Amino acid sequence: MTSEKRPTTSENGPANSAKEYRALFAGARSPWTRLLPWAVALVLAVVLLPVQLNLLVSDYRLDGGLASALAIAQAAPLLLAVVRPLTAWYVIFAVDVVGALVLLSADLGKPLLWPFPAPVIVGYLGLCLALGLRESRRTLLGVWLATAGATAVLEFLRPDDAHANGIVLAVLSGVALVLAAALKERYEVNRRLVAQEAISEAERDRRTLLEERTRIARELHDVVAHHMSVITVQADTAAYRLADVPPDVREEFTSIAATARASLSEMRRLLGVLRNEETRGELAPQPGLAQIGRLVEATARAGIPVEYAPCEAGVPEAVGLSAYRIVQEALANVVRHAPGAPARVALSSDGASLTVLVVNEPPPGPPGGPLETSGTGHGLVGMRERVRLVGGTLDTGPLPDGGYRVAARLPLTERDRT
Repeated sequence: MTSEKRPTTSENGPANSAKEYRALFAGARSPWTRLLPWAVALVLAVVLLPVQLNLLVSDYRLDGGLASALAIAQAAPLLLAVVRPLTAWYVIFAVDVVGALVLLSADLGKPLLWPFPAPVIVGYLGLCLALGLRESRRTLLGVWLATAGATAVLEFLRPDDAHANGIVLAVLSGVALVLAAALKERYEVNRRLVAQEAISEAERDRRTLLEERTRIARELHDVVAHHMSVITVQADTAAYRLADVPPDVREEFTSIAATARASLSEMRRLLGVLRNEETRGELAPQPGLAQIGRLVEATARAGIPVEYAPCEAGVPEAVGLSAYRIVQEALANVVRHAPGAPARVALSSDGASLTVLVVNEPPPGPPGGPLETSGTGHGLVGMRERVRLVGGTLDTGPLPDGGYRVAARLPLTERDRT
């Protein structure tokens, strides 16, 4: 059998061995569950002690002092079993065997249970349950073999006028050990499953965030590359488009063009790794506010009545692209999760920021299959990332009537971005 004090390891190195001595159910959330082992052990000890003492004195006719010592040694360690069940088993097992030998010298006078009185069996079964909830299979097998071996040896010493019950203790203790071990393993499996689900959910969120950041990087690459290319062309052709350009100004234009080309090459070298054969379509100009109308029309063709209030204000391309992607994902969510629900898309600007509002009502009927099976795959994580990168704020959540609301505020100037 293995020792109860076993060193354990964790991700940070060896764990404190004191953790092995935590009470049963100490990690439970409910305080009542944490108190349950102590309550059961206390009830067993308080009830079995006087019952066993009275039984040893009145039925087995033992001396009062000896009977008291046996009863206390068989009942008191049950309280220790809550924290250190294997240590309690060593004590109780030894005392039970000694008690059986003591009863051999008792003048029974009538057929009684031997080698274990009924209170001893009850207390031993409670101890086996505690062992099964704490110890390994190897330890439990050793405990049962010791129990079965002791009962087999005692069977050869059975008095003629006694009712042998050693086989009963061996069978019931085995059942208790198996039952408690099965409950412990089921708990461990459920705990690991919950932990794995939490890890998988965090990994999915992380992967979605990385995919969205990669997509944003590609789109920003296209936007910035376009502007840098325009600067390069304008600087290179300024000497030909403008008459009487002084030599020093011509050199300045040449320097600007060279710097722009170098910056463009460096940016492509750094961000070009984000491109692959599957992203050739992203070389097309990126959408903005002007394309939201076509997005709303496409959604309406999918069976979602959409009311659209556009905004004619000029916005930076990065803000326009973020607004388009937010509306795109919000409408895709309406199609997936509230098919047929009327929706409203509203854009407004106060000169300092662009407000994007997408609100949908509850679906008109019971939820059915989604009208759209494909989408951007970004979800709320992607929306928050886009809003964060432009220094804005995002507010999402269900409405009292069963609908849903997505509201984003996107600053238009660098000064307003916090």
